[in-house]
Amino acid sequence: MKPLRRISVNRRELVVLVPLLAFLLVAARTSGDSKKSPGAPPIPRTVDSTTIVQMQNVDFFVDPQIPLRIRALNGKMRSRAGGPIVFDDKRSFVISVDAANVGLTGPALSVLLNKYVFGFKGSPLTNLRVTMSGNHIIQKGTLHKVASMPFEIRAELSVTPDGRIRIHPIRTEILGLHVDKLMKGLGLSLEKIVNLSRAKGATVDGNDIFLSPNAILPPPEIEGRVTAVRIEGDQLVMTYGSAATVSRIPVPDPAAANYMYYRGGTLQFGKLMMLEADMFITELDPADAFRFDLDRYQPQLVAGYSRTLASGGLEVWMRDIDKLGPGKRGVAAPPLR
Repeated sequence: MKPLRRISVNRRELVVLVPLLAFLLVAARTSGDSKKSPGAPPIPRTVDSTTIVQMQNVDFFVDPQIPLRIRALNGKMRSRAGGPIVFDDKRSFVISVDAANVGLTGPALSVLLNKYVFGFKGSPLTNLRVTMSGNHIIQKGTLHKVASMPFEIRAELSVTPDGRIRIHPIRTEILGLHVDKLMKGLGLSLEKIVNLSRAKGATVDGNDIFLSPNAILPPPEIEGRVTAVRIEGDQLVMTYGSAATVSRIPVPDPAAANYMYYRGGTLQFGKLMMLEADMFITELDPADAFRFDLDRYQPQLVAGYSRTLASGGLEVWMRDIDKLGPGKRGVAAPPLR
């Protein structure tokens, strides 16, 4: 056996070797520990999918020709899948209304009936045109029964206990003739004349037509019970719930007359995601209602600007959807006051 060879190390080499050995020792110990235990698993992050929503003086477009004229609304939004509320997929979330006043003009209601309620092949009612007169709603269109016949119905509105809108005719004309007495004498009713089994959110019972407000609207889905309905000027106005039972939350900009405010939960819009949401959206021209189109909000957003609040929330100014155009560009944010 050969004798061990003595290794001599001078002071300069020692200065280099000692830190190197220490590093290798720590690295070896860490590597061994990692093989024995992978470490504690990451804490899962829960995503709250409920968001408080509050609106005031907003024309909320659910179709390019159907603005819901929201005078005031309090409610909540939730994702169907339980994750974030995705603005870019209006079928993925539900708006649950606690209290609101929502109007529909005659032209908007006409599009709603023609396109969504009676817009199926073989519909007995087509070419519907709705107008308001005093406390009455007037419906004109074409009735298809053996032959196509023009009709006009003047009706009163009321609400059933389950929240449906009851349209009760007080005068019916077919081919320009007043036929109420004739129909009564022959034992006929609208129920026997028109078949609404394929209509979306509409039924007929006797001479009365019933509309389910939440079922007739296109997405996003709206939940809530209509408690009153009335005619105001050129609008049919629906009241959801009772404002007396709902307290409105303070908003970041109390001076804003037209706005949407989203608080809590997780919101995703475009490539951005906001946790514990605190987003206040208003408009660049407060002289009229804020016209917001959920399907086309990106150009509205680009044409405006946003500012981070001291709370970490976001205040966004958008341009009305009908004021966008090739000559309309985004605006610079005003200086801080």
